[in-house]
Amino acid sequence: MLEPGALIGFFSPSSPATAFAPDRTRRAIQYLTQQGYRVKAGHLTGNSDGYRAGSIKARADEINTLVRDPEVRVLMATIGGHNSNALLPYLDWETLAADPKIIVGYSDATALLLGIYARLGLVTFYGPTLVASFGEQPPLVDQTFASFQNMTVSSGETSLRYNMPPDWTDAYVPWETQHHAKPTQANRWHFDGSGVIEGRVIGGNLHTMAGIWGSIYMPEIQEGDILLIEDSQKTIAAVERHIAHLALCGVLERIAALIIGKHERLDDQGSGKTTIDVVREVLDGRPLPIVDGMDVGHTHPMLTVPIGATLRIDFTRESVTLLPR
Repeated sequence: MLEPGALIGFFSPSSPATAFAPDRTRRAIQYLTQQGYRVKAGHLTGNSDGYRAGSIKARADEINTLVRDPEVRVLMATIGGHNSNALLPYLDWETLAADPKIIVGYSDATALLLGIYARLGLVTFYGPTLVASFGEQPPLVDQTFASFQNMTVSSGETSLRYNMPPDWTDAYVPWETQHHAKPTQANRWHFDGSGVIEGRVIGGNLHTMAGIWGSIYMPEIQEGDILLIEDSQKTIAAVERHIAHLALCGVLERIAALIIGKHERLDDQGSGKTTIDVVREVLDGRPLPIVDGMDVGHTHPMLTVPIGATLRIDFTRESVTLLPR
């Protein structure tokens, strides 16, 4: 549970966003401090090793330093990338278990969120990152923050319903020259199913999950789970590959429902197909309740989802609710 004035420690598990987007980083830090939180920078802040913020062990050490700081109550990734999975063998698992913290991120941070949940049973949060999310301009950043705060300050004793944001965007504006809010479009979630489904939510970034599949860091998808998937700037061919992989592994047969987050700037390669089209084709007529277009990924605003928690999806009322722990 996030307390007022808590100390948020941020780290760079993959891409060096604090180096290539310093202005957006400063804006994000300022935003969080204005909300009443304190912020502690990981020691790789401002550092770049080409495609990453540092070596594998340097990035793991940055996280572990924050893990071992008892004053830090939130571990927040700065951004995603491609290589967070490399850090998993080097995490200080003993301290993580002894002093659980709120761990939040999305995209490539999926590897860390799922790995920590798989190893420790600690609920992690598929939610905003420092630079990518809290460096965004109002009003979208305010909606992202509101969801993050609602999900992390809750004691877990009451249900929390997800409210669909009225507008959303995946418009591209260069970060270091963005001084105004991005253009938005009207929002819509599509509920393709019937009845009420309750289940444990597992998942995250579709592309990243492939990097831990079959390892001890990937939670076993169980009968009745709700799978969450989202991605960014992939081709529809890549999406089909990943969805077919899920089917070959028997995942689509075991889950009770699927949540598809908005895909940021999907390249349909002239096909006109979307992710749900591919899922339905792979399913080949087999029924699976699906919520399509939920705001749980790379688009703005972003809603926060606790990995390992229980969701209720009411397809008649078209609602998604986090149930008490």
